[in-house]
Amino acid sequence: MIESHLLRRHTKNPILTAAAFPVPVNSVFNAGVVKFKDQYVLLTRVEDLGGSSFLWTARSEDGFNFKPDPQPALLPAQDGIFALLEDCSLEDPRITPLDGSFYITYVGFSSYDCISFVARTDDFKTFERVAVLGLPENKDVVLFPEKIGGRYAKLDRPMTQTSQRGDMWISFSPDLVYWGDPHPVMRPRSRKWDCQKIGAGSPPIKTPQGWLVIYHGVRPTSSGSIYRLGAVLLDLERPWQVLGRADQAILSPIAPEDFQGNVSNVVFTCGAILEDSGELKVYYGAADQVICLASASLVDIIDLCLAENRDRVQCLGGAT
Repeated sequence: MIESHLLRRHTKNPILTAAAFPVPVNSVFNAGVVKFKDQYVLLTRVEDLGGSSFLWTARSEDGFNFKPDPQPALLPAQDGIFALLEDCSLEDPRITPLDGSFYITYVGFSSYDCISFVARTDDFKTFERVAVLGLPENKDVVLFPEKIGGRYAKLDRPMTQTSQRGDMWISFSPDLVYWGDPHPVMRPRSRKWDCQKIGAGSPPIKTPQGWLVIYHGVRPTSSGSIYRLGAVLLDLERPWQVLGRADQAILSPIAPEDFQGNVSNVVFTCGAILEDSGELKVYYGAADQVICLASASLVDIIDLCLAENRDRVQCLGGAT
């Protein structure tokens, strides 16, 4: 297949399927990823045969060949406020190394709709729930890997019932429990590939040029919504300010596995790994069915984010 996007698909996609698990499951997709003790660790969303989702860890020595653990990592809580708000399903985990631990943001479903949560682990064997991160409907929460101005920071995507539009926001916290000081960060772009709603995919990656976030954008069509991936660069000290946003999608559903699954026309990421070589590996769910991998040079992604601003400056310079 000739790749037409900046992210290049791994030649052996999909890299993880339902067949790899020790019990029958329907699908595996939308995984957070991190390096831990010389291994690549995926915290995957697994959908069982009854239609509910939970989180399951898979590990790899090379970042391509993953083996799931014998048992799930995180199942819906059995008591307390968490049991009330996530009794139906756990979905779409993101992993952020922070303060010497790993914090996992995820979505829980219940009769109260979708709500975001944060949990913590030191070893990907035991997990501690930390807090409910907000009111419904709010998804696509990612934590920054360090404090900004002495406070924790998160990106999220509240949905407005009036417009049914999903914008990306940032807010801050002294303790990862109580959040405030919200700022809008960016919104869907009219008549473009991300015109309906957007949401952070990977936790922000710190670069000298700014915070890089790989995000998803949705565009409705007559046959259903299309999910694509894009990239945005945020200011290091004022991350509600966009320094550059790629005009074009960096990955779109064009491979067979992007259509053959539970939800056709979907590529959706929850995590990426920046290698020492400068290669950015983006792990993504395809068609809500399998996990795939695509990669590109970090320099090329940042250049694409800044290209529109650079072209605008050149145009203004040429007009004077």
